[in-house]
Amino acid sequence: MAAEHDLDPAPNPHATEEQVEAAWTDPKLANVLYHDWEAGTYDEKWSISYDERCIDYAVGRFKAVAGDAGPYEHAMELGSGTGFFLLNLMQGGVAKKGSVTDLSPGMVEVALRNGANLGLDVDGRVADAERIPYDDNTFDLVVGHAVLHHIPDVQAAFAEVLRVLKPGGRFVFAGEPTKIGDRYARKLGQLTWWLTTNVTKLPRLRGWRRPQEELDESSRAAALEAVVDIHTFDPAALEGMARSAGAARVRAVTEEFAAALFGWPVRTFEAAVPREKLGFKWAMFAYRTWQRLSAVDEKLLAKVLPRSLFYNVLITGTKPE
Repeated sequence: MAAEHDLDPAPNPHATEEQVEAAWTDPKLANVLYHDWEAGTYDEKWSISYDERCIDYAVGRFKAVAGDAGPYEHAMELGSGTGFFLLNLMQGGVAKKGSVTDLSPGMVEVALRNGANLGLDVDGRVADAERIPYDDNTFDLVVGHAVLHHIPDVQAAFAEVLRVLKPGGRFVFAGEPTKIGDRYARKLGQLTWWLTTNVTKLPRLRGWRRPQEELDESSRAAALEAVVDIHTFDPAALEGMARSAGAARVRAVTEEFAAALFGWPVRTFEAAVPREKLGFKWAMFAYRTWQRLSAVDEKLLAKVLPRSLFYNVLITGTKPE
């Protein structure tokens, strides 16, 4: 049976000082406050779009771990954020109907608006991954992108995912940080942030410096990320969690080594300079370079390096018939 729930709460993009203080010892509250605060600018911050570029990315991640690409009749995204993964999978023909869920009311609101703007058949709920507010055997597919590392009890979330899946239904989670990958990505990000924010103090480069209040806000967000980012994963251990929850045909793969070494400094640099300074040509350079390095990772490095060295882990499995 589905967990009982009240009406969805309203977004809260302006947390009080008391709420922020409490969030330091409450990861779920921290996730709500942080993601409500970021909901309106999240797509811009992470260069998320709903066009061919991100459709190809989302469908590519799905196929990389699951093999096939549907179509599935009804899919739910767990921890949907603004709907990036599910909405682009739907546009790519992987799913026909969608349901977005997130612990953050602000994110659900933006995801539903994005779905409506795209003309997709999407509904949604505010949902705790450990108590998903849907009935047993509801969905043919459950997906998520960069969500498992925010959930306190990942194995409980896997059990809930299997409960709401129909027998034979599949789950696919992508974009989760590995233990080793997270270490070098964070170090690269911190170094890039320090270099960019200091170099742009030079008189000739001040036009490339974001206003101090925006930099301060980004620093506060980064500090709260230390609370909302709870886990990193060893691929084999993540497979074990899914199997222990009752999943069948479990498989984890990893990706992005050279691509991550390039991508994390680029993302951090983009966050530290005014967006209007970069433009379309920069965006295409960054994307095409990431694509080429991802191909190197897939065709060469994945054959010679341990999977634990790569930045992202993706996992799939099914509910037993």
